[in-house]
Amino acid sequence: MNIATSPAALAGVSEEEWKTRCELAALYRLVAHFGWTDLVYTHLSARVPGPEDHFLINQYGVLFHEMRASDLVKVDLDGTIVDQDASGSRAINQAGYTIHSAIHMARPDLTCVIHTHTPAGIAVSCQKNGLLSITQHSMRFHDHIAYHDYEGIALDLEERARLTADLGPHKAMILRNHGLLACGASIPEAFLRIYFMERSCQAQIQALTTGAELVYPSEEVCQYTAQQTQANRTVATAWNSALTLIEHTKPDYRT
Repeated sequence: MNIATSPAALAGVSEEEWKTRCELAALYRLVAHFGWTDLVYTHLSARVPGPEDHFLINQYGVLFHEMRASDLVKVDLDGTIVDQDASGSRAINQAGYTIHSAIHMARPDLTCVIHTHTPAGIAVSCQKNGLLSITQHSMRFHDHIAYHDYEGIALDLEERARLTADLGPHKAMILRNHGLLACGASIPEAFLRIYFMERSCQAQIQALTTGAELVYPSEEVCQYTAQQTQANRTVATAWNSALTLIEHTKPDYRT
């Protein structure tokens, strides 16, 4: 392919940014594939490579199963849309800006942030004891998950400091009475983290629904399992396999 006619050049962005755009668009498609969407009311973001402190987030109104690399909106930490079109029609979810800008400002080690409102995730967010270490999936979050109390729809920028203080050093957080938040040093890492958070919540709700007495592994076993899973050695394999699930979806997410 001629460099001048590469997708990145045609879009007027660097090759590194275009790769990030394609990965983030793929992530939106995967979230749709697994049924973790809530119409247009959740959001995923990724830091743009480079020194400008920009991040990419969905164009408000584009459904996740149709998301393309070119649909993603580039925003600075002040909320200004960097790649606004001539008509000024590109818009973002303002609550999404509040949540994602907070984390991108406070945690330079994190590239990707995922926020979902799934039935199981919301249900666990409403339970006083939060995520229970009762399954192999949930034990990976033992002592590695944070909680943030509900303050209303996230439109108040002052909430950003409280949200990141609650997140602390973690990469996973339950937003009380709201939903789930997963982060990663890469887009594939964040995807695998939200995958296991969602599966953990689904299993917990189903286990509690039976009314049967639950078996709780020992603290030692929970800590050991969490330690075993922190290396995330299977991230690349899981991500590449997941991409095959959306390979033939239309329009192509890489456009």
